Amino acid sequence: MDTARYPGERKQKEGGRSAYKAEKLEFVPPKEDALPGQLSPDMLFCNYLKNWLEIIEKTVEQTTYNSYRMIVYKKIIPYFESFGLKLSEIEARHIQSFYTYELRSVSGKTVINEHNLLHRALKYAFKMDLIPFNPADKVDRPKKEKYIADYYRADELDRLFEVTKDHPYSLLIQMTAFYGLRRGEALGLRWDAVDFEANTITIRHVALETKVDGVKQIIFEDRAKTKSSLRTLPLVDDFKSKLTVLKEQQEYNRRVCGESYNKRYIGYIFVDPLGNLFHPDTVSSQFKSILKKNGLREIRFHDLRHSCASLLLAKGAAMKEIQDWLGHSDISTTADIYSHLDFSSKVTSANLMDGALNIPKEDFEQKWKV
Repeated sequence: MDTARYPGERKQKEGGRSAYKAEKLEFVPPKEDALPGQLSPDMLFCNYLKNWLEIIEKTVEQTTYNSYRMIVYKKIIPYFESFGLKLSEIEARHIQSFYTYELRSVSGKTVINEHNLLHRALKYAFKMDLIPFNPADKVDRPKKEKYIADYYRADELDRLFEVTKDHPYSLLIQMTAFYGLRRGEALGLRWDAVDFEANTITIRHVALETKVDGVKQIIFEDRAKTKSSLRTLPLVDDFKSKLTVLKEQQEYNRRVCGESYNKRYIGYIFVDPLGNLFHPDTVSSQFKSILKKNGLREIRFHDLRHSCASLLLAKGAAMKEIQDWLGHSDISTTADIYSHLDFSSKVTSANLMDGALNIPKEDFEQKWKV
C-alpha cells in the first residue's frame, strides 16, 4: 500500500489502528531564500509562476498571455498553493496529480493547454539553472479527443445566404464561408487589406475577444509574423462589387452621423451604421438566433470555415491547397481535421484496388437460388 502523503495530511489514530487520514492544516508558507522579484530554486512554485508571467508578458501575443494568466491564477495556483511546494520540490507526481484532478471536471484538450503552460514555465526554470531538469517531461500528456468538424453542405449554405441577404451580417457570413475565415480574421478585415486594382484581399489582422482581469474586451493583433495566417486571396467579382458599395455607404454614414460616428474603428470593414465594430460574441449569438429563426440546422459561426473546407474537398481540391486557403500552419492540421471528409481520395483508392485485383465474376444470386 502506498503511504506517500501530500502536504496537508498527517497520521492519526483511529480505533486503536494506525491510519492515514487527510486533515486540512493551516498553511504556513515556508521562508523563501530569494529577494522579491528574484528567481530562486527556493521560491514558492506559485510565486515562480507569477514571476514567469511577468517575464513572458511582452514576448507573447496578448491573447496568449491572457490565457496563461487565467490558467495560472484560476487553476494552477489554487491547486498548488496549499501544498507550499518550492520550485525545487516540484516533481512529476505533483503535476500528474494536478492533471488527474482537472480531468474530473474539464476536457483533455483543456488539460493539454495546462500541460503546455507548465512545460513551458518549467523549461524556462531549467534554462535559468533553477532546476536540474524539467519534471513536466516525465508526465504523460492527456489524450486529446478526436474532433469531428461540423459543416453545411452547399444547399444549406445557399439557404443560409438567402435568408440573411437583408441582414446586417449578410456580407460577413458570405465572406467567412467563401474564404474559410476564422471569426477574428473576418472581423479584423480592414479596407487597406483590399486591393481593388489587383483584385486581392489579404488576411493580416485579427480582432479577438479576450478577458483582461475578468473584463471582456476586444484586442487587435497583426499576424504578419505568422506566415500561415498571413495569406493573400483572390477578390472575386461578386465580393468586389459588394465591398465597393459598402465602402461608399460607410463614407456616407460617417458624413451624416458626424460626431456620433465611432471613429475608433475607422478602417474596419465590418462595422454598423454608427461605426461600431461587430462584436465577436454578438456575432456568434446572433448567428445562432438566425439559424433557429429560419429553421436551419444549428452549427457554430466557426463551422462556416469547416463548410468551406468540405466544399473544396468535394470539388477535388488537394489538402495542400486547402491548407494554404485556410491558413493552417501545418498540413497535418488540415489532414487531421478534414481527412474524414476526403471521400474523393477513397474513390480513387477503390478504383486502384479494383484495377489491381481480379475479383471472381461469380453469380451470387444464382448460387443462392440453387
